[in-house]
Parts: sequence; C-alpha cells; structure tokens
Amino acid sequence: MTVALMWEARAVSGRGGELLAWARAQPLDGTPLRREILRAPQDRVLFITWWDADYDAELPELPEPDGDLVMRAVHRWRFESVAAH
Repeated sequence: MTVALMWEARAVSGRGGELLAWARAQPLDGTPLRREILRAPQDRVLFITWWDADYDAELPELPEPDGDLVMRAVHRWRFESVAAH
C-alpha cells in the first residue's frame, strides 16, 4: 500500500521563504518513495511524502517549526492511494 503524508504550514507574513528553506533542510528518518515541497500564496508551504507502508504505520513526519516562524499550528493529513495513473 502507498501512504501519503501531507504537512502544511503558514508562515508569518513575509517569511514564506524562510519556512520553505526550513522545510527543505529537515531530515527524515528513512527514505520515502517520493518527496515533494510546494508553496502557495499567503506564505504557505506544503510538504508531501509517499511511503510503501500500511496506513497506520509509524512514519517520520516534519516537526512543528519554531513558533515565531508560523502563524498557526501545522496541519497534517494522511491518505492511502486507491488509484494511480
């Protein structure tokens, strides 16, 4: 089964570049099948990793950034793949 972990944070206004750099620099325990980092307006950063694992497996995730870098707590989601094209 393929499991995708999504991590999304919104930086303090004007600090999106710093949050993006912080996310890029974070090490993960293990090697995902795929890893992608995206950015969006309002200084948001999305970090997605795909793993060959059971849905409820313990998998490495990014931590919370320092409180002065983000506007709110990080949002996290877990999905399982049901189809691929």
